[in-house]
Amino acid sequence: MSSDYYVKIGEERIHFNTGYFAKQADGAVAVSCNETIVLATVVASKTVQEGRDFFPLTVDYREKFYSAGKIPGGFLKREGRPSDREVLTSRLGDRPIRPLFPKDYVNEVQVVIYVLSADNQIQPDVIAINAASAALIISGVPFNGPVGTVRVGKIDDKIIINPTFEEIENSMMDVVVSGTKNGVTMVEGFAKNISEDEIIEAIMIAHENIIKICKTQEEMRDACGKPIMNYSPHVIDNELIEEIEKGYYSDIEGLRNIKDKKDREQAFDSIAERAAEELKDRFPDTINQVKSIVDNFDRDIVRKMILDDGIRADGRRIDEIRPIDIMVGILPRAHGSAVFTRGQTQSLGVVTLGSVADSKKLDALEGETYKRFMLHYNFPNFSVGEVGRIGSVGRREIGHGMLAERSLEYVLPEETEFPYTIRVVSEILESNGSSSMATICSSSLSLFNAGVPLKSSVAGIAMGLVIEGEKRAVLSDILGLEDHLGDMDFKVAGTRDGITGFQMDIKIEGITPEIMKEVLLQARAGRLHILDEMDNVISRPEKNLSPHAPRIVLITVNKDKIGEVIGPGGRVVKDIIEETGAEINIENDGTITVSAVEQKAVDRAVERINAIVEEVEIGKTYNGIIKRVMDYGVFVQILPGKEGLAHVSKLGHEREKKVADLFHEGDNIMVKVIGIDDLGRIDLCKI
Repeated sequence: MSSDYYVKIGEERIHFNTGYFAKQADGAVAVSCNETIVLATVVASKTVQEGRDFFPLTVDYREKFYSAGKIPGGFLKREGRPSDREVLTSRLGDRPIRPLFPKDYVNEVQVVIYVLSADNQIQPDVIAINAASAALIISGVPFNGPVGTVRVGKIDDKIIINPTFEEIENSMMDVVVSGTKNGVTMVEGFAKNISEDEIIEAIMIAHENIIKICKTQEEMRDACGKPIMNYSPHVIDNELIEEIEKGYYSDIEGLRNIKDKKDREQAFDSIAERAAEELKDRFPDTINQVKSIVDNFDRDIVRKMILDDGIRADGRRIDEIRPIDIMVGILPRAHGSAVFTRGQTQSLGVVTLGSVADSKKLDALEGETYKRFMLHYNFPNFSVGEVGRIGSVGRREIGHGMLAERSLEYVLPEETEFPYTIRVVSEILESNGSSSMATICSSSLSLFNAGVPLKSSVAGIAMGLVIEGEKRAVLSDILGLEDHLGDMDFKVAGTRDGITGFQMDIKIEGITPEIMKEVLLQARAGRLHILDEMDNVISRPEKNLSPHAPRIVLITVNKDKIGEVIGPGGRVVKDIIEETGAEINIENDGTITVSAVEQKAVDRAVERINAIVEEVEIGKTYNGIIKRVMDYGVFVQILPGKEGLAHVSKLGHEREKKVADLFHEGDNIMVKVIGIDDLGRIDLCKI
């Protein structure tokens, strides 16, 4: 028997239904809003692999093309590997629910989410996260939820909850907020240069609606939720903890004096390996817990040092930014390049400019679209000094790349101003925290180096937080270690005037608006410092494009003229392409993009197109070609497809001589347009 519960969020009702679909799953909930329906299922393994000391959670979000009444493209005509949007939504669903499982729970859990119906108005990603939470809380899996999620937009200074696809296009922000009844746990968003206060306002209003969603899920759990399943908890050996504290704590404390990442890691591993070797005979069944126990002691020591002394693992003050080094234009064949190094994090940004034909086609539920700006992030194993398999792009790389891409979108020029397809690749060459924010910096620098007319520079910074009781410390430009041991990871990107992108994950509940504002203001100070360093090297786009970049000209013609440019069977445009070597792209709205590596090829192609679409003007002179010679005058082509008659009386020759004796087909002749009649016939005179 199915059960239905609903909550009104914004202008719409969100319905939660369980008991009908997928009854063999541990939990299954269909969530609908208008005609968008999302099904989330949860299955948990009832046994645990021996020796496992981590929690294996998988969240998979998939958009079915039938949900929008479409057949997938491609040869196979079925859904293939997840799209970037599906991967990003899977990550978006994972982040708020992962911290809410018990620390001792290590059973494998799989959450699978299908979009069953999509109405092209309601955005299904937010619905999907709510569905995942609802399926978890009724499944009997030990989950300390529920989690509620909403999207926030702002149009005409008015906050809108769960804006439609159409509304988000006109919004000043696109922010997804997740949380429990007690506080916000995740924020991810992008904006058009908004202030810190506007972000906080959006998050607070979002949380008011999150509370309502959580209460509705709790009603459903109380009515039809399964009892919490029994599981074998992962237990830490307390006697082993005491032995490590007694014999190795002073060595662990000594790690605070090692500032270099690799040296510290090697010293940490040495302590863990020595402890494991010396204690293995006494603790044969739990000796694999040594590394996590040493890590917990290290965590406590570093956090205490931050809170009590205001000193971090690498010796910095809590608001201090690591040393920055910048180089631009280092790759001679690239269209733009820059290296941004901050401490032990280094990103190489490389820009390639292309034509309209290089834009990326996106086949999504709401229809086909094209992207003219792409940012790809690569994180190889060598960047952290490790050996590993080189495979396809992972979820982390897609997520970090999209965060950087959308943080830069606000400053991009309009296509009419800069008609290029733009691809930026960030190669992470070294990493010790905040590589996605280094990517934003290197990308902004390399775009300037490529001559792309950005509105302004963009920089990113990752912030951390350590809270113990009444003590707290906000950390600027966090290390990988501080991300691991801290209570928050808050990435903020923007210009000097406002914020363009941000992503926040909180490991604890109870982050207040005051703390959030403190973090954002400290992040702004750090961002301005980084922008100063960037602007000292390059603060505006290069005046000239790279000689290796294509030259592109955008022209607009009357839509009625498109057929003339294309010609019968495409013969005219093909002839222009063959003659000039330029690439020509013609849109239905009359926009024509002409591109080539050499400027003269572009100029010649534009000249040919302009000649075709040019309107004949009375009083204007033309260097025409005689096409036909008649007794009563000559027909002269003055523009492609445009002929006029120069009557014998307008040729200025001696009357006793025949026209054919003085004028011949193929000859050039200077003529002036003296009239155009109602039928479009052109009257010429020789000059």
